[in-house]
Amino acid sequence: MAKWTPTHEAPEPLEGPVVPTIVGGTVIWFVLFLVQLPFYGWFDDHGHIWWVWTCLAGAGLGLIGIWYVLRRDAAIRRAAGEANTEPGTEPGMEAGTEAGTDGGPDTGTGSTRDPAP
Repeated sequence: MAKWTPTHEAPEPLEGPVVPTIVGGTVIWFVLFLVQLPFYGWFDDHGHIWWVWTCLAGAGLGLIGIWYVLRRDAAIRRAAGEANTEPGTEPGMEAGTEAGTDGGPDTGTGSTRDPAP
């Protein structure tokens, strides 16, 4: 059997409204859990109690997903902001300052770099 090799590059991943999608899914799982609670006895009698707990697990995992995508979006925005800084400056520094000068991130107590004379 011959080894398969791709003939073209993979497409870029599609970006969409990630946060609202995850929030919407989490809300749906939680609403399904709440709707099933009054019928807990019926689910228990028929061996379907796992349906209730699956909905609760979906809501709990959705909360973790919301936390994750909010941090991801913040990191993407932060990286885009750093990419828009002026050339010659380090990320996180104000324009017009240089690394290693007084007030820069490379100076001060515990720094391995000596301040500029």
